[in-house]
Amino acid sequence: MTKEPEAQEAAAPPLRERKKRATRQRISDVATGLFVANGFDDVTVAQVARAAEVSVMTVFNYFPRKEDLFLDRIPQAIELFTGAVRRRGPGEPPLDALRHLALELLDQRHPLSAVGDGYPSFWRIVIASPALRARTREGVEELEEALALALAETDPGCADPAFAAALTVAAYRSAYVTTARRLLAGEAAAVLADDHRARVCAAFDALEAALGQG
Repeated sequence: MTKEPEAQEAAAPPLRERKKRATRQRISDVATGLFVANGFDDVTVAQVARAAEVSVMTVFNYFPRKEDLFLDRIPQAIELFTGAVRRRGPGEPPLDALRHLALELLDQRHPLSAVGDGYPSFWRIVIASPALRARTREGVEELEEALALALAETDPGCADPAFAAALTVAAYRSAYVTTARRLLAGEAAAVLADDHRARVCAAFDALEAALGQG
């Protein structure tokens, strides 16, 4: 059903917020282009600022550290995973909501799903940079902590939210990394999609059994 113009306007973010998002995306896109062309370690934040036609301070206002310019989806990953838990339907177990999210990301070929022919170039840059690898590990820890908090606040039946969050993130990461490695080895995303889906479902089946939610 098509929304009425008033409803569409009400649902849209305020203009100021849209402009901020657009600026953030433009800076990230410019930075990514420079990193791909020159390597992450050989590009400075000042160079990114000049290319994006903003000040260095503006860059840091949107991205607290240089690594976040390239790994700009860490906040989105946290929002998506915690949002799935916090906004799940009445009576829906958290793992069901997270499973549905994982499969939706796959269907969309979202970067957080790992499945996409264009993603290996991104991962090669991460692998080549110790700073990016370290920031990736920190991002995983941040996701675990945020997911644990969301479980603690919304699932009274969860005996150990930190343990449940750590297992969930580890299971998802395992499926992600397996697919990423196969793509890096030259396999096509279209060939891997069904296998990735099966691996994600198997991971959540194992999680349900381990956490007593099966």
